[in-house]
Amino acid sequence: MITCFIRYEIDPYKKELFEQYARNWGQAIPQCGADLIGYYAPQEGSTTTAYGLYNIDNLAEYEAYRARLMEHPLGRENYEFAQKEQFIRKEDRIFLKRASGPHSTLILP
Repeated sequence: MITCFIRYEIDPYKKELFEQYARNWGQAIPQCGADLIGYYAPQEGSTTTAYGLYNIDNLAEYEAYRARLMEHPLGRENYEFAQKEQFIRKEDRIFLKRASGPHSTLILP
C-alpha cells in the first residue's frame, strides 16, 4: 500500500473554490478505486497551503485509477473546474509508504 500525498498552493482568495473541488473528489476518488483519506484546506496559519491524501495498492494500480478518474463524469468536470477557476497555483505529488506500523491501540484519557 502506498499513500499519494498532494501538496497544493492555492489562491487564498479562492479557498471556497478549493473546498468545492475537495468535496467533488470526495465523491469521485472512492468511486474510481482509491481509498481517500481526505482533503485539507487552510484553517489557521498559512492561507495558501492545502493537502490531499489517498491510499492505493501500488503504482500500477495508480495508473489504472488515474485513467478511470479521467473517464469519470465528476472527475472530468472537476479537472475542468480547476482549470477554469484557476484556484490552484501549484501542485506537488509524492508517493509514500507507511514506516511506523503496526500501531499500538489508541488509549483515551
